[in-house]
Amino acid sequence: MPGAMAATGIVAAAAVLAAGLAIPGAAAVAGQRLASAADAGALAAADTASGAVPGIPCDRAAEVAATFGAVVEACDLDELVATVTVSIRFGPVAARASARAGPPT
Repeated sequence: MPGAMAATGIVAAAAVLAAGLAIPGAAAVAGQRLASAADAGALAAADTASGAVPGIPCDRAAEVAATFGAVVEACDLDELVATVTVSIRFGPVAARASARAGPPT
């Protein structure tokens, strides 16, 4: 019996540790998805502003960001340079990221 109780304790400790590491891991994945959404949205807006892609720059940014599950909060154009800010919900928290894209200077 003492061996069974020790094994149960080890399994329970491993389960608690795994659950404790799952939350920061999920937050890291959400952060990377958010950064990717901001980058892709800014690139799409800049490409549209330059005429390489048809459409309205900020609408195109919103379409691309939505594929990542993000929402465009701000989209600013300065000639061919686009700055896009997106947000995504992670549990009760809203996270934000911004990115700029445009022709090389």
